[in-house]
Amino acid sequence: MAFQDPTSTHPLSASGEPIDHECVVAGVREAVGSVERLPLHAPIFPPRAQKYVAECIASGWVSSAGPFVDRFEQALAEFLGAEHVVAVNTGTAALHAALEMVEVRAGDVVACPSLTFVATANAIAYTGATPLYFDVEERTFGLDPALLRGYAEAHFEVRDGRGYDRRVERPIGAIVPMHTFGHPMDIRPLIEVAERYSIPLVEDAAESLGSHYDGRHCGTLGAINATSFNGNKAITTGGGGALITNDPELARRVRHRTSTAKQPHAWEYVHDEVGYNYRMPGLCAALGLAQLEAIDEILTAKKTLAARYAEAFRDVAGVRILDSPSGSTSNYWLNALVLDDPAERDSLLQALHDDGIEARAVWRPMHELAIHDGLLATPLATTERLARTTINLPSSPELGGLHF
Repeated sequence: MAFQDPTSTHPLSASGEPIDHECVVAGVREAVGSVERLPLHAPIFPPRAQKYVAECIASGWVSSAGPFVDRFEQALAEFLGAEHVVAVNTGTAALHAALEMVEVRAGDVVACPSLTFVATANAIAYTGATPLYFDVEERTFGLDPALLRGYAEAHFEVRDGRGYDRRVERPIGAIVPMHTFGHPMDIRPLIEVAERYSIPLVEDAAESLGSHYDGRHCGTLGAINATSFNGNKAITTGGGGALITNDPELARRVRHRTSTAKQPHAWEYVHDEVGYNYRMPGLCAALGLAQLEAIDEILTAKKTLAARYAEAFRDVAGVRILDSPSGSTSNYWLNALVLDDPAERDSLLQALHDDGIEARAVWRPMHELAIHDGLLATPLATTERLARTTINLPSSPELGGLHF
């Protein structure tokens, strides 16, 4: 595939029939049942959550160590089928630490989608690297593998054991795919590019706990990967994240680095490198462990809700529900309604909010934010269109019938 000029412009186009706003509001209400309050994504806590938090308080191990942190890490590793998990205080911290572990350096470029939450670009910026933005594909909303492969064939090479981009004359620190709304992107071609050009691959699996690609959990496919347990995720620790890897040396290094790089000692404080105070507190781990033990019930409820949305909007003109890509299993973190006409988005959002439905527009693409002046690898026509035509609908597990 020939490289396309990133300066090309692709104006947005509207198509399809006008959207009946009342029909969309009715479709949401049909899918969720008789629920008055409809936040975008509210957490749901099993009864044992209070028990575990109380036990944590009683133990005194409420900070970044103790039995609940260990139990949470072990349970998450077992759930994912991963060798090592390191729990940290945010998903952004997890992604930042992951990039540092694969030695992304100042001056590098990092290949990533522009259609992502700002944490992806922020974590890249923390390392001093620059995002290299790729367009996404319509099917998954994830980084378009054909575009990356075509760009790589035209511009990537290996210099001194590292991937290098001849077009921008910079080393390639990493490839960072993101599984948008929990839908697995087609990551296998990215892994092949990463291996061919000696580039580390780091999954931003912040939204995809419980999703599967080719029979494997998202978040286990890169060298070291990051997930999030923010308050609106499939499970939450209040605030939190985790690094996931099968490499024991990476696990050892990241555990040390995220614990202020303090050498173990009964009373001495010796720090052997500049570290980060990123570890997850025990109170958060206790809350997360209770939710993780109910993850199958949570995912089932979210799948049920997604099916209801698909049925409710099957025959609604001018809109479609984004479904799980073929061959993959999504956790359906946030259900997405994709409109034919971008001109309808804001008025439809207003109609939904007027009815008490907390729907939201998707994130503004990173290349449109003044704070992240990245480099464009490809034209971003699909990114720009989807950003202007996509609405996230209420997706709490409770709306899928889960009650504890």
